[in-house]
Amino acid sequence: VQLQASGGGLVQPGGSLRLSCAASGRTSNAYYTGWFRQAPGKEREFVGGITWNSDRTDLADSGKGRFTLSRDYAKNTVHLQMSSLKPEDTGVYYCAGRSGVRSVLLPTSYNVWGRGTQVTVSS
Repeated sequence: VQLQASGGGLVQPGGSLRLSCAASGRTSNAYYTGWFRQAPGKEREFVGGITWNSDRTDLADSGKGRFTLSRDYAKNTVHLQMSSLKPEDTGVYYCAGRSGVRSVLLPTSYNVWGRGTQVTVSS
């Protein structure tokens, strides 16, 4: 499986962005796609994730009420819809893939990573 993230950009505080993670290759219902972000000088942190069949979604506390996850089966794509963006949401956003749902918050539990997409929230 290969993953490709897209959709980043510059947005003002309070604005919205939709990130996309396109998957190529074979996946199963147990496949989990996670989103992480990394700000300069900080560790990579979990933002949210979703299973292939969408029976489970996870969001970090920082995104609850503002971010939603969805999957487009026809396009093999996971979307991270972000609204009410804050300057502290700024960072490089990565999508990553793995099988199973144990320890999904840990970057080291993922074996496939896409290239990051930059999100900058600034006025």
